[in-house]
Amino acid sequence: MAFDFLVPVADQVLAHNEFLPAQAIGRHIHIHTEKDGLPVLANVNFALLGVNESRNAFEKKPEKLDLAQIRIQFYRLLMGNWNASLVDLGNIEEGEKVEDTYFVVKEIVAGLLEEDIIPILIGPTQDITYPMYRAYDRIKDMVNLVSIDSRFDFGIDEELISSHSYMSKIITEKPNNLFNFSNIGYQSYFNAQEEVDLMDRLFFDAYRLGEIASDITLAEPVLRNAHLVSLDFRAIKSSEINGSKNFSPNGFNGREICSIARYAGISDKVSAFGVFEAENNIQAFQLIAQIIWYFIEGHNFRIREYPDSKSKNFTKFIVPTETEELVFFKSLLTQRWWVEVPSLVSSHTKSGSPALLPCTEKDYLDACDQNIPDRWFKAYKKGFN
Repeated sequence: MAFDFLVPVADQVLAHNEFLPAQAIGRHIHIHTEKDGLPVLANVNFALLGVNESRNAFEKKPEKLDLAQIRIQFYRLLMGNWNASLVDLGNIEEGEKVEDTYFVVKEIVAGLLEEDIIPILIGPTQDITYPMYRAYDRIKDMVNLVSIDSRFDFGIDEELISSHSYMSKIITEKPNNLFNFSNIGYQSYFNAQEEVDLMDRLFFDAYRLGEIASDITLAEPVLRNAHLVSLDFRAIKSSEINGSKNFSPNGFNGREICSIARYAGISDKVSAFGVFEAENNIQAFQLIAQIIWYFIEGHNFRIREYPDSKSKNFTKFIVPTETEELVFFKSLLTQRWWVEVPSLVSSHTKSGSPALLPCTEKDYLDACDQNIPDRWFKAYKKGFN
């Protein structure tokens, strides 16, 4: 049983909890301890999990990520007005081989997904995204992955999987369950033109840092369609987290990255979330804690809705263009938008009915100006799920 490999939360974290006020998260989260063992998972919404694996790091890590200090910062935050139940399952330590660690991550994440529990993973390197993705093998036929990252993380086919090339492994390895990959916040000078061209050929979505920073709401429809979200801390500007030479002066600020995390939580499809590549300093620990807080906060505002032309909760807009007739839906409850992708069949609609792609009001306005949204075009080209 993979859960047997979990290491309890450190005693220093438990000792720190004793001094927290009653409203603090540390007073409400059920913790894996040496004394009491694993918490009961019945009726749990979120499971926090640390992963102490960095052997495939592109930049070798001089020290282990201090997961205990990250927990201390998270536990000291005050609870929101949530109905959520949280557990902390402790840590997965390095296996004899990296593949052993991946196997344990995959099995534990899959077990949580089967129980409808959202795993929140914290680790030193983003290659942990790979076993998280593989955990969906027995859960979903097709997976939409969103990475918040300054890089696409494609590598050479023969290259050993690492925190800079895990996406190549995901794309090429069978079973190939990846339906769509979206990148939020890439910076052009960190990505070879061949990688940009590959994103276009595969009809994947990519949004530059400046594009999202100028209008953070553009991230919402991308995350609304995601199942797995992976956040690389190097997408955040170094000054925000006292980052080393491995971090860039350009990137998201703390407020922007927390907004993106909240959008991920609001999405009723997102079922796993990971934060990776942080370094050991108090600013980074505090920001990780706040990112997780906002993800959980977003989840509290989830509304399961799906456009239906017969529903009074949606307004339908038909936009004739020179090439296609686009059909948009706007929710009167949340003000969110969707657009039909004709001739495509979605797994969650009746057979033969059009799929619905999350979009923005700007996409609708662009269509009114005879400009077909780029995401619609990509979905139309490859099919939509």
